Amino acid sequence: MPKRDPHTTAVFQALFVTFLWSTSVVLIKVGLKDIPALTFAGMRYFLAFLILLPIFTFSGRIKGVKKWGRREWLLLIVLGILYYTITQGTMFLALDYLPAVNVSLLLNGTAIVVAILSILLLHENPSSMQYIGMFIFFAGVAVFFFPFKFPAGQLLGYLIAGIHLLATSLSSILGRYVNRQRSIDPLTVTTISMGIGASLLLGIGLAVEPAPKMNLTNWFIVLLLAMVNTAVAFTIWNKTLQTLSATESTVINNTMLFQIAILAWIFLDEALTLVQIAGLLVAFCGALIVQLQPGKKHMADS
Repeated sequence: MPKRDPHTTAVFQALFVTFLWSTSVVLIKVGLKDIPALTFAGMRYFLAFLILLPIFTFSGRIKGVKKWGRREWLLLIVLGILYYTITQGTMFLALDYLPAVNVSLLLNGTAIVVAILSILLLHENPSSMQYIGMFIFFAGVAVFFFPFKFPAGQLLGYLIAGIHLLATSLSSILGRYVNRQRSIDPLTVTTISMGIGASLLLGIGLAVEPAPKMNLTNWFIVLLLAMVNTAVAFTIWNKTLQTLSATESTVINNTMLFQIAILAWIFLDEALTLVQIAGLLVAFCGALIVQLQPGKKHMADS
């Protein structure tokens, strides 16, 4: 057998990771039947943190943490609360109210919100093509949801999804800021922020929600999400980033929209109409344009 080149290997690894992340949505929907949303999310990421903790500790990075000042701790505390406590908590809550495909489509709007927030926070103005991409994305969303009739029980879900979208976008901005400083390595950022955010999320869930019904299937789902779909998947994804360009990673990551749609149809009986499929395709193209077109910085910042 001929040996596969590193780039092709990285592409297949990245596609495998997006498949794992897509299965997460299905697994979460199944687990939510017995496990309250906030507790479920807290358990997943707290267990993932426990898996990362020994790796972080034995890598010697803990010595650097001891030298941190107030600024470093404040950044990672805010990132942990924003990305894990709020973002992941609202995602699980949204999936408790809405079909998986609907949540997936709204998540693709993160690129749009990030582009808008970048104007205010990072002084990165969208290009003309990005504005066109935003219009295309919203047109696709409009097609998907037409004729805009929402069941009463789903309205709260869309409100929660909106909060999740904003929190995800702010997390992306803050994460870029933290990593841009290059003073804290990625493993330290992930481990510390996840430990802080997941602990708070799990504590809130246990305090305000009824006790989860944990059978063997539910434990399997939680452990699979924590070990494989979080710890292992993120490790492989970060490895692929050493080979793939940002453009390639963006295209591969966006395929999750269709992977989730297919998995939800097979395992959750969430069928789509031809109009909804058309809306997904249009929204996908719009989000892709926004992500692939670089923004323009203000002249004063160039």
